[in-house]
Amino acid sequence: MASDKRVDEIIDRYKGEEGFLIQLLLDIQNEFNWIPKEAILRISTRLQIPLSHIYRVVSFYKVLNLKPIGRHVIQVCLGTACHVRGGPRILDAVENTLGIKAGMTTGDMKFTVKRVNCIGCCALGPVMVIDNDYHCKLTPAGIKDILARYD
Repeated sequence: MASDKRVDEIIDRYKGEEGFLIQLLLDIQNEFNWIPKEAILRISTRLQIPLSHIYRVVSFYKVLNLKPIGRHVIQVCLGTACHVRGGPRILDAVENTLGIKAGMTTGDMKFTVKRVNCIGCCALGPVMVIDNDYHCKLTPAGIKDILARYD
């Protein structure tokens, strides 16, 4: 999993700084594609931050992951505007195409599917974001073609 050496290198970037925990956790996640328990233990030990505090931060911020995620993260908006424009049908199409449910990752670690409450593109709904690519005014029929664009 997480190598202590690599985690230590990331921690060392923040020596002497204050208020860096969230950015440190993001850097750990960028390195390993999630935040392994071993990394949290190492952060706690090296920086003398209580485990409970680190877990509180990780569980508060939805962008932080305590389990491995896919190379591509799919967020399907189910906010009110997207919902009434077919967001649930888009989520169904994504789940059926990938063979997983929201909150899961494909066995090949290619995709993780998340349902979100609002992406902020209400006039363009239904909306799905893959990594940083916004796909708007979607129909279930177009989902397979969109997913095929991601290696």
